[in-house]
Amino acid sequence: MVDAGRLRVILSRLRARGRDLAAFAELTAEQYLADPRGVYASKYLLVTGIEDALAVANHVIASEGYRAPADYADAFRSLHQAGVLGADLAERLEGMARFRNLLVHQYDDVDDRRVHGIMRQDLEDLDRFAAAVLQAFPDLA
Repeated sequence: MVDAGRLRVILSRLRARGRDLAAFAELTAEQYLADPRGVYASKYLLVTGIEDALAVANHVIASEGYRAPADYADAFRSLHQAGVLGADLAERLEGMARFRNLLVHQYDDVDDRRVHGIMRQDLEDLDRFAAAVLQAFPDLA
């Protein structure tokens, strides 16, 4: 059984990071790239936001006895197989998990324009993930 208190805390943190990232996503690419501190901050927020989603996924998987994931991306696939996430969202989150690995392990090689693009196009997926978890576990709301 999921620990509702723990998941509420992580989901709240995930939503807060999403709000902070949304401010960077609203910038034009030129504005974003002109602020190196903002670029660094947004990369950190993106990594930790994805890690929050992974923490929720792994807690749900372990608590509910779902299939253990082989890697970070597979955690979202496991939640899809268990009926928590739709196929499209699971696939998009798998991509985010792989991008998190790129940010963590090859930080300097990541094109900052790509980071900005991901924030503009994919940030909503973290909100969709939180909503799907809340729908699957209504006691969390």
